[in-house]
Amino acid sequence: MYIFHNTNTDPYWNLAAEEYLLKNFEEDFFVLWRNQPAIIIGRHQNANAEINIEHVKQNSIKVVRRITGGGAVFHDLGNINFTFIQGGEDPKSIDFDRYTKPIVNVLQKLGVNASMEGRNDICIDGSKISGNAEHIDKKRLLHHGTLLFSSDMVDLSSALKVHPAKYQDKAIQSVRKRVANISDHLQQKMSVEQFIENLLDEINQQFLNSQSFDFDHKDKEHIEALVEKKYRTWEWTFGKSPNYNFEQSAKTPGGVVEFKMQVSQGIIEDLKIYGDFFSALDVEDVEKLLKGIPHDEKAIRQKLETINVTDYFNNVTKEDLLPIMF
Repeated sequence: MYIFHNTNTDPYWNLAAEEYLLKNFEEDFFVLWRNQPAIIIGRHQNANAEINIEHVKQNSIKVVRRITGGGAVFHDLGNINFTFIQGGEDPKSIDFDRYTKPIVNVLQKLGVNASMEGRNDICIDGSKISGNAEHIDKKRLLHHGTLLFSSDMVDLSSALKVHPAKYQDKAIQSVRKRVANISDHLQQKMSVEQFIENLLDEINQQFLNSQSFDFDHKDKEHIEALVEKKYRTWEWTFGKSPNYNFEQSAKTPGGVVEFKMQVSQGIIEDLKIYGDFFSALDVEDVEKLLKGIPHDEKAIRQKLETINVTDYFNNVTKEDLLPIMF
């Protein structure tokens, strides 16, 4: 097995690197990696329904879709991600225990009362410190999980706090559980870097004849190409969202404004605007203007800049309208 400490912290690059290792190598891998603040959403999720858009925008938090299922998770540099990639067999089913057991063993050796709970969580005394997901590609399997070591819990909660009534869809919804940091349960205090070294040492002992690994220049070129073609695109992260209906209203300086949308593959297919606001021109023009464009703040803002918003919503600006549409 190759053991790889990936020190890149770009979430787009790291998720692309996982896919590249899965699909372009035959060897087995164990990878440790961290991300700058980011929300990583599951393959089958509605991206907009999983994030607090205002908080994400104000704090420059990246949103990236992964190739595995499951729920949305918040990453920062206090969170460590681990990945197992293995082949040689024909994986017929998802087997979380096989890949979480080595991690639980490491934590227990450090004096942490960790155990596997439910379908895919590692917990300490009932609080979640790790969520896990898997993906099968032909005869190779990718298993990855999070390890909350010293994450900012306020940021985590704020980034994933959404209004569930806004979105009606059949997407996989994240289940919020009580979470904890590993650092609060260690018998001997250590930094996140020291904890990573402990993990690497223990994994090396558990998998004999392991070797270190790093990408060469050609690998990095291929990964960067995958980032630009897939992971950094709106089409992958938001356009892959299942179809959904969106509904939200708010009181503005000009009165109550309500938006109802039908969104398909991230595109606004239908839109109706209601409220007790006054208008000089028919608001149906705005409905027509916004149909057929992405349900995306940048795209909607660009369209609203082509009209005089106050002609359609008296005493209302586009900055009043935009938050209502997400």
